[in-house]
Amino acid sequence: MDRRHLIASGIAAAGASAIAKAALAQDQAPPPQSEAMPPSGTGPAYKADTFSQDELVNRVSDFFGVTAENAGAAISRIFRDNGRPTGYIAGEEGAGAITIGLKYGKGLLYMKHREAQTVFWQGPSIGWDLGGNASRVFTLCYNLQYPDMIYRRFPGVEGTAYLIGGLGINYARADDITLAPIRAGVGLRLGANIGYLSYSRKRNIIPF
Repeated sequence: MDRRHLIASGIAAAGASAIAKAALAQDQAPPPQSEAMPPSGTGPAYKADTFSQDELVNRVSDFFGVTAENAGAAISRIFRDNGRPTGYIAGEEGAGAITIGLKYGKGLLYMKHREAQTVFWQGPSIGWDLGGNASRVFTLCYNLQYPDMIYRRFPGVEGTAYLIGGLGINYARADDITLAPIRAGVGLRLGANIGYLSYSRKRNIIPF
């Protein structure tokens, strides 16, 4: 075999080796990131997209069946206190108390670029409190970067609630996460109490 044949054979072998390595690297490459998942390597610095005030005014108005003016007054107060939320929960709850109270609820958690996720909440309370009520609840979620971060206890003071446009609002906080439930419902309940709500993936009959 002359020198030209040796050179040609060497180039062909090198080319085949490079193609094989490129194919292997492509097979081992990680799949592209889904829009529903945070970019790889971001870790705790990842920040979820937020909702604008206009978006939530329309959704609150439709959810409660109230005017955009009343919904806007409630949302404006919450935005002034907390800014733009990263998610919200739309659902219903029932509660009752004779000094010691219980509350149970169910709803859907919405975050941008993610599928809606069913959540439950339940919790006890104690205080000067009497009566029962059923409510629709629209909860704005702040600093909730991932849906699973909702599954914890959130202490709150119901006596700090205020009324705007016929909608009741109060805050609950755990770590850096703040929840701002907006409630509208029927029933008769008087008093003030302290307690917590525990959010879970499924219904817990025992609220403790």
